[in-house]
Amino acid sequence: MRGLKDKTVIVTGGGGGIGRAVCKRFAEEGSKVAVLDRDIEAAQATVDVIVEAGGQARAFGADITDYAAITTTVERIEAELGVPTVLVNNAGFDRFMPFLKTEPSLWESLIAVNLSGALNMHHVVLPRMIAAGGGKVINVASDAARVGSSGEAVYAACKAGLLGLSKTLARELATKGVSLNVVCPGPTDTALLQGFAETSRDPEKLLEAFRNAVPMRRIGQPEDYPGIITMLASDDANFITGQVISVSGGLTMAG
Repeated sequence: MRGLKDKTVIVTGGGGGIGRAVCKRFAEEGSKVAVLDRDIEAAQATVDVIVEAGGQARAFGADITDYAAITTTVERIEAELGVPTVLVNNAGFDRFMPFLKTEPSLWESLIAVNLSGALNMHHVVLPRMIAAGGGKVINVASDAARVGSSGEAVYAACKAGLLGLSKTLARELATKGVSLNVVCPGPTDTALLQGFAETSRDPEKLLEAFRNAVPMRRIGQPEDYPGIITMLASDDANFITGQVISVSGGLTMAG
């Protein structure tokens, strides 16, 4: 991809799953990767894989729901790797449960990570991007935000909020050299999905139902997403902003 070499890239939730795959791809493109995760050991494991392959990366442990901690962490990233001009908001979590069986304490936890955490990252990083002359933000949402998903009401609401935030900021910052786009994964083979499957009476039957719902007849893999994310961060996407792209094997087809 054009324009990614030596760029400083922050990836939240970089300690595993989609986040780790994205970190590895940016490193392959020659970027300096700040692997940010609440679990510093997981973040370091990602860094170890990247460094062993000859890439540049450093691990940063921080909770994206803590604004002060994120401010301090981004200052460290800037001091150690340079001004971040690419931000991938990938961190998130969910708990599959019918809405009427949930409690407000769970809503608060889901909102804190999936929406407020992203707000914190934007608010801290964007001024630095603007001062540097521009940058790219790729927000990882979910097809649940576009079409709904049973058992994920609050998560879907948060991710829908992320879509609205991205489009609004894309308009506000279009003349500042900053673009924002959204990638929406479908069902993906991560610890989150496996954990959900294990709570069902027949995990394999549930996973088979997910596969059958996808026109390509398979569940996504973490490696399915870095290509589109790095493209949107590259110079090849300089005239793309405010867009929402589903990467879900055809599960969601929107005109």
